[in-house]
Amino acid sequence: MEVFIVTVFENIKQEIMADAMNKSYTERGIEPLFKASENARIAIVGQAPGRKAEETRLFWNDLSGDRLREWMGVTRKEFYETDRIAQLPMDFYYPGKAKNGDLPPRKGFAEKWHPLLLKEMPDIETILLIGNYAQGYYLNKRREKNLTETVRNFKNYLPEYLPLVHPSPLNIGWFKRNPWYESDVLPVIKEIVRKALNK
Repeated sequence: MEVFIVTVFENIKQEIMADAMNKSYTERGIEPLFKASENARIAIVGQAPGRKAEETRLFWNDLSGDRLREWMGVTRKEFYETDRIAQLPMDFYYPGKAKNGDLPPRKGFAEKWHPLLLKEMPDIETILLIGNYAQGYYLNKRREKNLTETVRNFKNYLPEYLPLVHPSPLNIGWFKRNPWYESDVLPVIKEIVRKALNK
């Protein structure tokens, strides 16, 4: 007889779906998009799933994801199949369209669910903080005056956190203006990920 074991992460997922905050999504059959594992060594905290990610049920399933995987030095297969990398966006649901880009992640979502999930992943060594929303929540007053300076001073937050710029194609100009990002930050990302995947 096959025995189905309900994991703590599945229980949390059901709680998220039952939360009144997410009622409109659950009623439409949309499940929260995140990934958690007791074997995780790294957590990626981005903004929120985009429309394509929501439709395909794959986080970072776009050009930004391609660049992120390149930064990390992993293949698409490794990125999606490893249990060493957790995915905890600031909101697990697509927040909708704004005039320019997508709406921001909803306030109060990460505050409610991230601590519960991270508590069950005690071996996480580094959390990659991608963009302003993730850095604002996790670094708070420890941030520098802007995102560029926070990322430039990334060593101040290691090994617990690694603040990064969003890998969006819209940031090409930023990458060109800040060549130190490629020379100083990208090797560190690759080293952290390589160590995590080899444990």
